[in-house]
Amino acid sequence: MKNLIFALFAMLSLFALPSQAADMTVAQAKQLIETGRDLDTIPKAIWKQLLTPEQYNILWRQGTERAFTGELLNNKRKGTYVTAGCRIPVFRSEQKFKSGTGWPSFWEVSDKGNILLEDDWSWLGKRTEVLSACGEHLGHVFNDGPAPTGLRYCINSDALIFVPDEEE
Repeated sequence: MKNLIFALFAMLSLFALPSQAADMTVAQAKQLIETGRDLDTIPKAIWKQLLTPEQYNILWRQGTERAFTGELLNNKRKGTYVTAGCRIPVFRSEQKFKSGTGWPSFWEVSDKGNILLEDDWSWLGKRTEVLSACGEHLGHVFNDGPAPTGLRYCINSDALIFVPDEEE
């Protein structure tokens, strides 16, 4: 009987969240985001509190915003685009171009170590999903962009926050 109880307890512990994640507060999550560490330990329930419903749907449920509705679509200021949740720098204004597709488009990322590319079969065929290094869904990348890369990173505005350069 004792062995059965021990085995059952051991099996249940495999499904339990680490105590740090289960007990995490919004303030603790904000501190992790600020320092850029252990971002993968932030539970979805905390992300839901930190983000707008639109941001949460895009970043953590692979949603998308309607074409031509994004706040950053026509942004022409100089600066850096960071992810809306983890605050990871992913694009620079110099890499942005007008694609006419209805979403902010970039021909290159600012730091390739800050994104992951994964096959996405969710829509009528294969696409390449763009994720941040902490797992946030940003959009997709296509091979119909301008020189020099020929790439078009088609990114949701709500997946990004624009940080303007300091004025000199």
